[in-house]
Amino acid sequence: MDKKWIKWLIVLGCGFIIAIIPRPEGVTREAWTLLAIFVATIVGSIVQPMTGSAMVLLGVIATTVFSALKIDVALSGYADKYVWLVLAAFFISRAMIKTGLGHRIALIFIRLIGRKTIGLGYSLVFTDFLLASVIPSTGARAGGIILPIARSVSETYDSRPHDGTAGKLGTFLMNLLYQCEVILCATFLTGQASNMMIRSLVGQQTNIDMNYSAWFVAAIVPAAVSLLVIPQMIYRFFPPEIKETPNAVEFARKELKELGPLSRQQKILLGVFVVIVLLWVTSPFHEIDATVIALLGIAFLLITQVLDWSDVTNETHAWEVFIWYGGLVMMASELGKTNLPKLFAEGVAGQMKGWSWITALIVLALVYFYSHYGFASITAHVAAMFVPFLVVSIAIGAPAGLAVLVLTYFSNLSAGLTHYGTTPAPIYFGTGYVKQAQWWTIGLIASIINILIWSTVGLGWWKLLGWW
Repeated sequence: MDKKWIKWLIVLGCGFIIAIIPRPEGVTREAWTLLAIFVATIVGSIVQPMTGSAMVLLGVIATTVFSALKIDVALSGYADKYVWLVLAAFFISRAMIKTGLGHRIALIFIRLIGRKTIGLGYSLVFTDFLLASVIPSTGARAGGIILPIARSVSETYDSRPHDGTAGKLGTFLMNLLYQCEVILCATFLTGQASNMMIRSLVGQQTNIDMNYSAWFVAAIVPAAVSLLVIPQMIYRFFPPEIKETPNAVEFARKELKELGPLSRQQKILLGVFVVIVLLWVTSPFHEIDATVIALLGIAFLLITQVLDWSDVTNETHAWEVFIWYGGLVMMASELGKTNLPKLFAEGVAGQMKGWSWITALIVLALVYFYSHYGFASITAHVAAMFVPFLVVSIAIGAPAGLAVLVLTYFSNLSAGLTHYGTTPAPIYFGTGYVKQAQWWTIGLIASIINILIWSTVGLGWWKLLGWW
């Protein structure tokens, strides 16, 4: 039997099993049908008999065909302002690659601190840090800007994936860059696309607004500690053979010289980049919506011809994200409006009767974190499990702010476990520099360190900020 048909059988089988299970008392037929379609869509996003975007679109269509939702509700996700914020940010990432500004920023950092191998790694991480402040496309950041430079520098030192020289430099860089990538995903609201979904779901379940500045301020202290500790762990226990990289500085200097001064387009984009971030950070002091800020930035880039309309229409990944993101936001939101999360919370909370909320939250957080072994994307993980685990956490007595932050940041950090955890994972792993056993070993060690940091330094920082 063709593998694609096996995948379809798995998808349809999961949806059918949910559909035929007697629904709990008090649950409407429409809500139960929506759950069956949602489960099938999530499973489809994982096994992918079709692309993830196509699976979500089929799920959206199915909600109307099987009368779970009316058509205007089924399509409402595509009017969600956060979906458009993600779309606009993807267009900014296109401008960053098109103009070469991201490449230039990386070279500047390498020239400044790239003499030692660990400094070279940090220079690329600092570049990613700046880009993550406004670009949610981890694929664009990793595949379009960071990875090409990392590979070029590795090959400069004769470190290649398949001739026995990977351990000289390339293996170290790929491990370091990916493990730091998931920390950066957690650091910014724009760290990766699914964070907008988290913000939306949190807003629906609580009165907490995880806006850009709130997200960043709560994350920056534990993130800074993780970004300091994780590279040092990899450097000590999985060290590169080459410890100093003066040639990397010369490489960067030569590249920058060939690039010459900032072009007109780079200057405009840099100005737009700075203004957008400043307006997002200062959002508590003005009433301009984050999506409006991003769309105004895109409008200015179009008017000044930094981007042209073909750049917008040809940015296929942005439109793919728009399709699956809008559909999943809609389904997750509509499920949250039913009493299914409440029933799930009551059932789980009943099993934890007599537990302190601290113990219960620890168990729930660890289960949520390590369940990511079963997911091929942060989006699928968040869509399937975030709301139920948040509702349960609050039901057992955990402070809502603390529960939100733990699940929000664990959603991102857990992606470091595997070579398929989120979009950049197969990009870095696909270079061939790292064997799967080492990737998973480092992922497990890093997960333990990150959990300890964000559960101690993070909790103390959040207490100081008044989140719990």
